[in-house]
Amino acid sequence: MSRIYSCADEVTRAEGMSAAVDAARSGRLVVMPTDTLYGLGCDAFNNEAVATLLATKKRGPDMPVPVLVGSWDTVKGLVREFTPQAEALVEAFWPGGLSIVVPQAPSLPWNLGDTRGTVMVRMPLHPVAIELLREVGPMAVSSANISGHEPPTTAIAAKQQLGNAVSVYLDGGETPVGEASTIIDLSGPAPHILREGAITAERIGEVLGMSAEALRGTA
Repeated sequence: MSRIYSCADEVTRAEGMSAAVDAARSGRLVVMPTDTLYGLGCDAFNNEAVATLLATKKRGPDMPVPVLVGSWDTVKGLVREFTPQAEALVEAFWPGGLSIVVPQAPSLPWNLGDTRGTVMVRMPLHPVAIELLREVGPMAVSSANISGHEPPTTAIAAKQQLGNAVSVYLDGGETPVGEASTIIDLSGPAPHILREGAITAERIGEVLGMSAEALRGTA
């Protein structure tokens, strides 16, 4: 049976965090609050757990699972090269609602789906998520919904969709942003936005010295 732990109370938060860490380390699924939406996560390096995550969402490997990290330093070990553009975006928007697609380090023993040598990484702006990520390490995390259904902004909404497929639900209240992260692809010859969400193209353009139109591919 799965359980929802309220993170509003110190005692149940500590119990929930311990349960979530144990679950992730043993290859089971957990649901955590982030700044944008609730996420369904597992240990990024446990390939069986990642496959279970995709099956739970009823999603194929053609839509690879993003990776959440708990610090700026962690991401440096996951990417082939930490470019000046990536560094500028991390410094400007992490923790926060920007996901960055970059070439992954070639030696990583994970299988996140059909990534074609890239990985999408983000550091969320939520204390519960950050604590869990620092305990577990990089986690494969996707929105806590069945594919095609509404992404949840509460733990209860996530449990209504995912039920007992998830061992631990960490309830951090309603997510403050309630909107998916913006995704920018830095793996090609020029940065371009794949999905505009919590961070606008205009704000990203200011950091990179590019127009919003160029980032959207409409220039």
